[in-house]
Amino acid sequence: MRATDRRSIRITLPGGAYDVVVGAGLIDRADSFPTDQIGADVLIVTNDTVAPLYHDRLLSALGERRVETCTLPDGEEFKTLESFSRVIDTLVAAKMHRDATVVALGGGVVGDIAGFAAACYQRGVGVVQVPTTLLAQVDASVGGKTGVNHPGGKNLIGAFHQPSRVVADVATLATLPQREYLAGIAEVAKYGAGLDAGFFCWLEENADALIRRQTDALTEAVFRCCGCKARIVEEDEREAGRRALLNLGHTFGHAFEVATGYREWLHGEAVSAGMLSAARLSVRLGLLPPDDANRIRHLLERFDLPVRPPARPASEFIEIMGMDKKVVSGRIRFVLLRAIGDAFITDDVTPADVSSVLEEARVG
Repeated sequence: MRATDRRSIRITLPGGAYDVVVGAGLIDRADSFPTDQIGADVLIVTNDTVAPLYHDRLLSALGERRVETCTLPDGEEFKTLESFSRVIDTLVAAKMHRDATVVALGGGVVGDIAGFAAACYQRGVGVVQVPTTLLAQVDASVGGKTGVNHPGGKNLIGAFHQPSRVVADVATLATLPQREYLAGIAEVAKYGAGLDAGFFCWLEENADALIRRQTDALTEAVFRCCGCKARIVEEDEREAGRRALLNLGHTFGHAFEVATGYREWLHGEAVSAGMLSAARLSVRLGLLPPDDANRIRHLLERFDLPVRPPARPASEFIEIMGMDKKVVSGRIRFVLLRAIGDAFITDDVTPADVSSVLEEARVG
């Protein structure tokens, strides 16, 4: 694929529409950041890992705009109200107004913090997502979910705030550490396992190309994931129904992250182990053929992703799940599977079944 090639997805919502643009070399192109979607005053929010790699290139593409920068420390443990306040403080110090645009340059943590700050500053300013991790390109940057963590749970503080544009430059994935890149594959696999059996087969056939980070394979994977998410977000912008299917593996995964203090596992690694936990629970309840769960496990293992929960008591995870945003009327909602590509939402799961699955997964 040439650097000039790009693919675009239009997301149309009641409050407006925006484009998700996918391709290689987009971060260097002025036409990736059109003036009708990005104002004259810009705040770039990034972190101290991404800034040395891409900040100046983005700055050049933004041209003659007035640009300020807020550089945050890198890591899920910094997805906090303190970091959110730093972004707000920078906007205030720069005397930016409601026509300003926040540009999030980084992974999902940067995108979530920047998006939440944009949602709150002067009751809402524009935000453009420029995701530089695979996880962010296929998931966090699309759909308008923003927020920060709380010691009691992941993403407990936040808002829905749709971006005015998403620029997913797959060339930035070349600089990702291998562990972080593979963690992003877990979110890619989630779309196939839960929503698109054909895409799951494509992943099985193209796993080696993705491991080698081939541009064509990456562009196809990111484009298909974003297209899948776009269709669901258009149907259910605020997660009142079908959008919750995108949380396959996340009820378990968020509990794994909280229990380990966001320090032992990357988000995608937790989603991987959570996805297989959901598959195992589906098998235990007689919903999913065991062969389908084995296919999911084998795919995750090809990408060297975790398939077992952290070594902690099941009761600890279940207690954390009780504080999850997906709890409704005191009942924990799970995304389970009837088949690969056929996810559904249920709260008809007992703590005993969850505990058994978690305990069995630790030893086998």
